[in-house]
Amino acid sequence: MRIRSFSLLLAGIMLILLTQSLLAATDQQFKLKPGARGNLCMKCHKPFQEKLARKFVHSPLKKNDCTGCHNAHTSNHGKMLASDSKSVCSVCHPPMISAKAKSVHKVVAEGSCMKCHDPHAAANKNNLVMEGKQLCFSCHKTLGEKLAKIKVRHSPVEKDCLVCHQPHSSDTGPFLLKNNITQVCLGCHKADKPIFIKKHMGYPVAESRCTGCHDPHGSDATGLLLKNVHSPVAKRMCNQCHEEAAAPNPLKTKKEGTTLCRGCHNDMYNKTFEKNRMHWPVVSKEGCLGCHNPHASVDKGLLREPMAKLCGSCHLDTMKRQTKNVSKHEPIVDGRCTECHDPHSSNNMFLAKKPVDFDLCTTCHDWTQHSTHPIGEKVRDPRNKNLSVGCGSCHRAHGTEFKKLLYYPTTTEMCIQCHEQLKR
Repeated sequence: MRIRSFSLLLAGIMLILLTQSLLAATDQQFKLKPGARGNLCMKCHKPFQEKLARKFVHSPLKKNDCTGCHNAHTSNHGKMLASDSKSVCSVCHPPMISAKAKSVHKVVAEGSCMKCHDPHAAANKNNLVMEGKQLCFSCHKTLGEKLAKIKVRHSPVEKDCLVCHQPHSSDTGPFLLKNNITQVCLGCHKADKPIFIKKHMGYPVAESRCTGCHDPHGSDATGLLLKNVHSPVAKRMCNQCHEEAAAPNPLKTKKEGTTLCRGCHNDMYNKTFEKNRMHWPVVSKEGCLGCHNPHASVDKGLLREPMAKLCGSCHLDTMKRQTKNVSKHEPIVDGRCTECHDPHSSNNMFLAKKPVDFDLCTTCHDWTQHSTHPIGEKVRDPRNKNLSVGCGSCHRAHGTEFKKLLYYPTTTEMCIQCHEQLKR
């Protein structure tokens, strides 16, 4: 073992000496002045003397070697960099993203190393531009603002985000976690401790996903519980849905799908199934759990995700269209799909809360301020006599590439679809 270590050390020393000799030979070949690779730069770039006084200096700069990253004469890249800013770091540094990565930090994937690291020198270790969690919150502002207001903060968050997360990529967990969600939690919260067992009513939650009930960063509730908690969970009545803690399979639910939920939500269940159009998740095998978290959630109604993201996970085409829309329909932008649609069932097309078009749109829009165009059940669409003229005859509720949600670029082009005699 000692012989191997000595051999590696010797090989390293020889490599350094060889590099230095090659650089010296190159300096002689091009008749470079002493210090041409760095010291001479400081005669013009005097502010860098202040940077050199910082605690952590980037290795090339510490060696007075500016040409490690910059071209001394000309460059196709900003700051006279020797290569593109997204790839210049990789000349020396090995890839930060593993081939097995399950999650990758966005700035790393973009090659934006300098959003976190100062390429010359910094007051913080690893040349970080800010210290610890303050650096993370400079991008993750919403989380930082939330943590500043809440009553209970998770201890690791108070210390450093890197207690739980990797900074570049993770081979083992989502969200840059150092392991899968449950294993990260169990690293500190030992499931075999009596207090842990008591708090969880004797259920073997070490096999469950902790974030189903708890916010890993912080909460206004004790135990870091999520904002909205399902009543049986809040009342510590796990056995209302699950088998008893001492049962052979304690985490198994007593019934499956909507049948389980119906035990408490019977009125809602009956109202849902008496209508003639159903939202398909309701009648799927997963039932209510397709959209709702059975334990707790950050979002109202125990939704698994914010409404726009949740609905968009299935209705992907509608959400993609929003990036092309010139005029934005407010309920969609705000993620308020249920302003217009019933999430469970309806007697109207598209699960609309009211008959599509006029009745639905006038819930928000004052028709009298809009137009004198004839509209309603008695006014037939000349393009299709089976249809009446309504808001949707000219406007697409989820948006188009044109102003005012119109189907065509101009009002004239829209009108002549019906009024052909006015074509020019």
